[in-house]
Amino acid sequence: MALHSGNIRRANETMRLIITTFVGIIFGFFLGVSLPTFSLTKMNFTSRLFPSIDFAHFEDQYSGVSTQALLNVWSSLKDDRGSISKVQKYNGQKIWVPTNPRGAERLPPGVVEAESDLYLRRLWGVPSEDLVIKPRYLVTFTVGYNQKTNIDAAVKKFSENFTILLFHYDNRTSEWEEFEWSKRVIHVSAQKQTKWWYAKRFLHPDIVAPYDYIFIWDEDLGLEHFDAEEYIKLVRKHGLDISQPGLARNSGFTWLMTRAREGSEVHKETEERPGWCSDPHLPPCAAFVEIMAPVFSRKAWRCVWHMLQNDLVHGWGVDFALRKCVEPAHEKIGVVDAQWIVHQTIPSLGNQGQSENGKAPWQGVRERCRREWTMFQERMTVAEKVYFESMGIPPPN
Repeated sequence: MALHSGNIRRANETMRLIITTFVGIIFGFFLGVSLPTFSLTKMNFTSRLFPSIDFAHFEDQYSGVSTQALLNVWSSLKDDRGSISKVQKYNGQKIWVPTNPRGAERLPPGVVEAESDLYLRRLWGVPSEDLVIKPRYLVTFTVGYNQKTNIDAAVKKFSENFTILLFHYDNRTSEWEEFEWSKRVIHVSAQKQTKWWYAKRFLHPDIVAPYDYIFIWDEDLGLEHFDAEEYIKLVRKHGLDISQPGLARNSGFTWLMTRAREGSEVHKETEERPGWCSDPHLPPCAAFVEIMAPVFSRKAWRCVWHMLQNDLVHGWGVDFALRKCVEPAHEKIGVVDAQWIVHQTIPSLGNQGQSENGKAPWQGVRERCRREWTMFQERMTVAEKVYFESMGIPPPN
């Protein structure tokens, strides 16, 4: 009797296991069928199942994409990169690469993109096929719409080898759509800002790294006799890291160094007014270009960008300090005579100032320029003195 009772008990347990298994299979089937109708944000998946994925973020950002589509993407990632458990295993390891850029030490070096570019890309297709040509040079103009005719002529002087970037100080960007080329250039707008304000904030060396040369030009330049490709050839030929086109004799200019010379390709020094140059190898007799139309090599711009001060937006005094970024400066800085331009001296940005104490808007701007020049010189002098003293070296005269 006891033996018979034991057999019955085992039979009951077996039947219970079979029924439980069957019910579990049915429940799992219906759960799987109904899954697309569930919001993943309402389901508490454990990190063991979906590690490090914020589905709430995905649903917020891609509200037009179905949950099933997101799951398909995740499934694809699993197929390409291995099982979830393998991903978990790697996530558990700590990556620390001190040679990575600051802030990216936790990333594997193979995925770090330390530099970027200003190339315009498509929203469709294969990324590797986006660019038919990669421009090698960057040209920026800081513009107001009132100078549209001059800028239209200027932009047309640059080939597809040049990325064109317009900084708009009057916030009028949509009007430029009247020009066919406008859709191919980059527009950045901020009310009443100078080109050096823009340059410090939008031309970081790691952003413009793909470009061999960077042109940072004013809007009031006449380029009728200018050939950009020929200019680049001459800059390379004469080893200029910082340069500018020579100014026509009928141009407005301040320094003799910047005046174009007839029958010359390039000049690197000049004889200024008596007493203006304590050393023939120093500005403004050599190692000098003005800030209206400078051209920088990639290497030189990396140094110059770091020298620009955030709060000194006019750039006055920077031209006298450019020599600190190249060596020997009197050989690496020069004026290209064979490709000359006309400086039209239109004080358009100056008129964007504000009238105060009975002064015209341009007067306040000019006073700020002079003040910034003095401030920049003082900062450079103090910084050099502090450095040399910290190194136990007598500061140079």
